[in-house]
Amino acid sequence: MNQLKKYLGIVWILLGLAAGYYLVVNQAIPKFKSNNSEELIPAIIYAFVLMPIIVGGLIIFGKYALQGEYDFSNTETTNNAT
Repeated sequence: MNQLKKYLGIVWILLGLAAGYYLVVNQAIPKFKSNNSEELIPAIIYAFVLMPIIVGGLIIFGKYALQGEYDFSNTETTNNAT
């Protein structure tokens, strides 16, 4: 199961990169290129607010999964209710 979590870390990183590409190429750039001033605000939100939050979160989650931060071992105690 721990090995599966590490493989899924790669998937999360790739998903983060794909989400960033989609947000910039398919959402933000067409809105920046349009001459409609009403579409400028959503383009700014997509490019400078949502994209860093989504991409950063997915890549950091994938990085931690690759490092084994989410691995479960029997030597660690998960209940500290003493």
